[in-house]
Parts: sequence; C-alpha cells; structure tokens
Amino acid sequence: MIRSIAFNVAFYVTTALFLIFCSPLLLAPRRWAVAGLRAHAHTTLWLMRWIVGTEMEVRGREHLPEGAYLVAAKHQSAWDTVALILLFPDPALVMKAELLKIPVYGWFCAKFGMIPIQRETGPSALRQMLKAARGRAEDGRQILVFPEGTRRLPGAEPDYKPGILLLYDALKLPCVPVALNSGHFWPRNSMQRRPGKIVVEIQPALPAGLPRKEFRSQLIDAIEEPTVHLLGEATTVEPRR
Repeated sequence: MIRSIAFNVAFYVTTALFLIFCSPLLLAPRRWAVAGLRAHAHTTLWLMRWIVGTEMEVRGREHLPEGAYLVAAKHQSAWDTVALILLFPDPALVMKAELLKIPVYGWFCAKFGMIPIQRETGPSALRQMLKAARGRAEDGRQILVFPEGTRRLPGAEPDYKPGILLLYDALKLPCVPVALNSGHFWPRNSMQRRPGKIVVEIQPALPAGLPRKEFRSQLIDAIEEPTVHLLGEATTVEPRR
C-alpha cells in the first residue's frame, strides 16, 4: 500500500507537470505534442516499474499491419489509455466527448486528434464519430477503440457495444484485437497498484469485409479467450519484488 500511495502521488504530480510545462506544445505542430504524450506514457511505465515493481510485456507485435487499421482493445484499467498509445505508430483514440471539456487535458486531446463521441446524443453522435474516424484513417492513422465502451472488471462477462461494428463496416479496414490483464495490477476505482507483469497480447488482424455477425463473434473470441488466459497468468505467477 505504501508503494501504491507513492506511485499515485508521483503519477498525478508528473501528469500535472507535463500538462503545465508542455502547454506551449498546444501551439506547436501536432507531432510535437504527440511526442510529449509518448514521453508521459514512458514516464508512467518507468514509475510503475521502479516504485510498484510492475513491468510491461507486449506479445504479437508481428501481427500489426502497415498504415491505417482499426484496433479493438480490452479495457480494464486507466493504464490502458496511457500505455497502449506507445504500441502503434499514430493512434487516434475514441473517447468520451466530455473529457475534452477538462481544461488543458481536453485541449491536448483535441490537439492529438483524438475522436470524441457524445454517447447521450444518439445517432448524430455516431455519425460525427464515423466522420472523424474516416478522416484519421485517411491520414494513415490507427483507430483505437475499446469495444465495451468503459472499463470492465477482470473476469466480467463481455459487453461489446454496437460502435465497434459501425466502425468496422464504415472504415473497411482490418481490425487488430488486443487482449490484456492490466485490471489485475491497476484496478479500476482503486488506489491499489500491484507488482508483477502487465501483458498486452496483440492478436492476428481480422480482415476487412467480414459479415457483421461473423466479425463480432471472431472479435469476441480473439479478445476474451486470451484475456482469460492472461488473467490466470497474472494471478499465478509470483511477482518480482
């Protein structure tokens, strides 16, 4: 618990410092701001490794296509939104529109070219999301989405929303499923952080053009089965202290 508290203090302090001292990047080219975002992610992983004793392992990088593609990742922890951006060349994260209203943080999200969605406004929000996603894909970027829409407890029943199907149909891009076990080490709605190894497992890409029902079934299998295995791995391997 002492290490968890120390990490949380360090994380929030360094995040605030990045927002303050990197604020001039709001007026700079987007790639400069993205470099600051990646530096923050590397700093967070370093803090987790040296304070908590939590490392990261990425498996399956060889499955990543070239250029633009859709990424559908399991979402168990705030860690996912920090660390996953390091795995792709130029990702655009689909995120809640209300986050863009947060001063400085929201300004940076807009600068990064993230894709906001106002879920409470219904079909119009989906049309705006699809328009933005098409634009990012045309720029050769990767569209990163959490198909369940919010963080899920490790082991919870899958709850995949229709948004991933709309994106897949509209973008006509291959989709890369991503499994992980971050929720065991950085639980949602908790200050506790656990030592060990967070594993991100990139699965072979699903080709564009599959029938919607077949795509959904294959996507859930490609994410959920490896996630169950990774959670078992997380809870049975003795963490390095």
